Amino acid sequence: MKNHIKTIAFDADDTLWVNEPYFQEAEKQFCTLLENYLPKHLISLELFKTEMKNLHLYGYGVKGFVLCMIETANRISNQSVSSDIIDKILFIGKELLQKPIELLPGVNKILEKLNGKYRLIVATKGDLLDQERKLKKSGLEIYFHHIEIMSDKKVHDYQKLLKHMDCKPENFLMLGNSIKSDILPVLELGGYGGYIPYHVTWAHEQQEINLQNDNFIKLKSIDNILNYL
Repeated sequence: MKNHIKTIAFDADDTLWVNEPYFQEAEKQFCTLLENYLPKHLISLELFKTEMKNLHLYGYGVKGFVLCMIETANRISNQSVSSDIIDKILFIGKELLQKPIELLPGVNKILEKLNGKYRLIVATKGDLLDQERKLKKSGLEIYFHHIEIMSDKKVHDYQKLLKHMDCKPENFLMLGNSIKSDILPVLELGGYGGYIPYHVTWAHEQQEINLQNDNFIKLKSIDNILNYL
């Protein structure tokens, strides 16, 4: 891989900075609000069902998450949920949109080392305004040649990205914490995928890891990629 890579793409949430723990805390707050209707673990399951049903409509991000919480609250309460609870759900969403940016260990160091040697880009899913806010607050914008906020991360989405970047798959390395979104589509195209495990992963992104592919690398941490470049 050392002589092939020209462009390195980084996922953002839970690769560059903390994200999923904030969502999990928000979900706990939501389940507590509605515990008079169902046990918390069942509320969590109902919320996930709603998210999966609406994913093709709302995409990824906080705004879709809030709409799914409201829909779930209405459904499990048989449309009797109070306006006070709806207000509290909206507050949970607004809090999510204002969380501080907590960079993950090694991120600044690795970007400094790779900057100027490779074309660095961000390739992430999520709400456009929210991801732009997080990137601006992170202070990492200076390192990136291009920012791609994607509606999804399937093979055709990466094909569009590579075409836009005028980059061949064999010259492309994607680094991220999701096997499903960051690694498998890129490997299918013939690119390289560097998987950086994170201690919590959204259920929708969870996937068994049993990859037999020469272009796949499992890293212990983000700066571990230096051993392969």
